[in-house]
Parts: sequence; structure tokens; C-alpha cells
Amino acid sequence: MSTTPDAAAPCQFHAVLRTADVEPGQVRHVALAGREVAVFNIDGEFFATSDRCTHMRARLSDGYVQAGVIECPLHFGKFDIRTGRALSPPCKIDLAVYPVRIDGDSLSVGVS
Repeated sequence: MSTTPDAAAPCQFHAVLRTADVEPGQVRHVALAGREVAVFNIDGEFFATSDRCTHMRARLSDGYVQAGVIECPLHFGKFDIRTGRALSPPCKIDLAVYPVRIDGDSLSVGVS
């Protein structure tokens, strides 16, 4: 089940971090428009997902990042950072994913 925001919905981008704030292989938590968002740097590419595990709502930015996958710190479920897809139990519901834009060193996340 995909929880990606509707592509047809208007999207507003918000500057949340500088690119240097998220080192390769790392994740940062940001609060954005009433949402908790995790911003990832995977080999110089930036991605944004919901920061709450779909299983028990643990903060994913407190989890472990490896090879494009975030592991929940609570029950060790895993998600694909690029797509939000739930990869392992106990997680069954995909994460919401958000578009990311880079303008110079400013990193913006789009929400509708």
C-alpha cells in the first residue's frame, strides 16, 4: 500500500535544512507543516519520508541507515528510503514520501 502524497495535489516547498546539515548516510528530523519528516542523504542524493514508523510510530530518524534502507529503532522493521516501501515485518504499510529540491545549498521538502 503506497502512502505517497497525491501527485495531482498542489505541492508547496519549504526550506528545511542546508545540504551540509545531512552528511552522507545520515538522517535528520524536521517538523514541517504539522508533519514529522525524515530527511536522508544517500550517497549525495536527498530523500524525505514520514519520520514515524507505520507499525508503532517510533521516530525513524533515531534508526539505523544502511544501503538506502532505514531500520526502525523499536522493532527493527525496515523501509526503502527512496520509495518508502515497507521491506520487512512487522511493518506492512509504506511510508509517505515527499519530493525534495536543492537550490544551491538549500534543501527544501514539498508537502501538499
